[in-house]
Amino acid sequence: MDIKLEFVRKRSEFGRPCSFSDYLAEVTADIPPDPSLADDFIPQDPVDFAFQEGPIMALHEVNTERVEVCIKGVNHVEGGWPKHVDPKNPELTSRYREEVEREDVYTRTVQRLGTLVEHCIRQNNAIDIYEEYFEEEEEEEEEEEVPSAKTICVIRDPNVTKRMATHISWHPDANRAMAVAYCSLDFQDSRKDMSFDSYIWDLEKPYGPELTLKPSSPLVTLEYNSKDWHHVLGGCYNGQIVYWDTRKGGLPVEMTPVEFSHRDPVYGACWLPSRTGTECFSGSTDGQVLWWDIRKMSQPSEKLILDITKEEELKKALGASALDFAPTMPTKFLVGTEQGTIISCNRDSKTPPEKMAHIFRGHLGAVYSVTRNPFFPKVFLSVGDWTARIWTEELMDSSSILATKYHTPYLLDCCWSPVKPAVFFTAKSDGTLDIWDFLFHQKEPSLSLKMSNDPLLSLCSQDNGRILGCGTRLGIVSLVEISPGLCTMRKNEKTLTSTMFEREARREKVLQEKHRERLVREQERAKARPEEQEDPQEVFQKAKEEFFSIIKAERRRRGQDDLEE
Repeated sequence: MDIKLEFVRKRSEFGRPCSFSDYLAEVTADIPPDPSLADDFIPQDPVDFAFQEGPIMALHEVNTERVEVCIKGVNHVEGGWPKHVDPKNPELTSRYREEVEREDVYTRTVQRLGTLVEHCIRQNNAIDIYEEYFEEEEEEEEEEEVPSAKTICVIRDPNVTKRMATHISWHPDANRAMAVAYCSLDFQDSRKDMSFDSYIWDLEKPYGPELTLKPSSPLVTLEYNSKDWHHVLGGCYNGQIVYWDTRKGGLPVEMTPVEFSHRDPVYGACWLPSRTGTECFSGSTDGQVLWWDIRKMSQPSEKLILDITKEEELKKALGASALDFAPTMPTKFLVGTEQGTIISCNRDSKTPPEKMAHIFRGHLGAVYSVTRNPFFPKVFLSVGDWTARIWTEELMDSSSILATKYHTPYLLDCCWSPVKPAVFFTAKSDGTLDIWDFLFHQKEPSLSLKMSNDPLLSLCSQDNGRILGCGTRLGIVSLVEISPGLCTMRKNEKTLTSTMFEREARREKVLQEKHRERLVREQERAKARPEEQEDPQEVFQKAKEEFFSIIKAERRRRGQDDLEE
């Protein structure tokens, strides 16, 4: 049996709102103290009570009204012209301008605005709002910085069959794009599905090429035109010269005929600073340097055979493996050869033999790269065999004034820093990038970076010297950002570098004179002594023993180094 309690009340008697009103206070209960209860309590004296004088705060959260943002494009068009004037017609616009310029209102307006502009110009000349007051302190802080670099972007050959990134060229307009030539330089490389394409990459969208260049033969070199940014010059593996207009797509605009082109791969192609901006020249291992005009590429406008015997025979010519041209010296250019010599040429000379003005010898193998210093054009850098060497044209037919140590791997490319006169970069066959600063270290690089396990084949620095492009054998192009200390010119750095080059040139000149004096003395002694003929077999045996003794000493030294590691 359920027990329940029912309470019945009218609906009108509950749920009413309370009605408060003022009422005088009254005592409802008064309990007097009882002393008899004191024994049941323990008195507490003193009594501590804590209280907070500050007001009690509360935390509140409020959702404000959300502002919706949207991106909209604005199309700006030329306006302000009357209806009867077509802004696209230059004759009508020029005629209308002449009519307006004759009016008195135009003259008064220009005079009124001219005073305002003059006031602003005078104010800018009086106050330099961009003046820096603590430049010296900032430079002292930068000197303490440790050289460093980091990879900011990696661009890969999109083809399955990988090829070498043989050359890199930056876009002249703020380096916003990069042209990369892809080619396999291996002898008789006949892999299937090998593409002939090279690419232009947009650095803001590195996941796919901006433009695909489609030549008839793989490109070994690729260069932007500094005057007309849309023109790109390419040197092919079969010896042809090709040029593109990037506004017209990836197909070549024109190319040289095979019968008038080079017979070997084109390892160097440069634009010339002519008035028209259409002249260029190229060098190849067939021993020829050819000049071209892209308006008429049916045959070369000029030819130079690199025969240093001055007989102008192609069979005796030296193969051009590197080519360099500096706009600051418009008539001169440098040619690095497969035989290890560097030829300084002057186009303005009358006869072809006179065009090969000076010859520099010093490399034991092919010269893979040669480039002039952007601050001192008479000083140039070359890479060949296991060293990088610095030369000067003031010392003709002499050895280099500065050189790096002999490395174990080959050196395959080099370039100067465009912002620091004593800094240059070298690429090695073990995938290492070396950054040298000869003002501080001449025996060891300031910074060495292991970029890849494959050989580095190409280097090219941006105009600001901050970002460097490195191309590898597998077609991977890495963009490296170097620290500010290696791409910011310090105070008096150019003067110090010039002094260093002059000092080394004087030293080399003194050594050269001493060497000549010693040769003269030896010749005089040989004439004074009776003629003695040495046995060729004895000379050969002696040289053989000295050679093998040097090899054994080097092996012992490397073995001790391995044990120490």
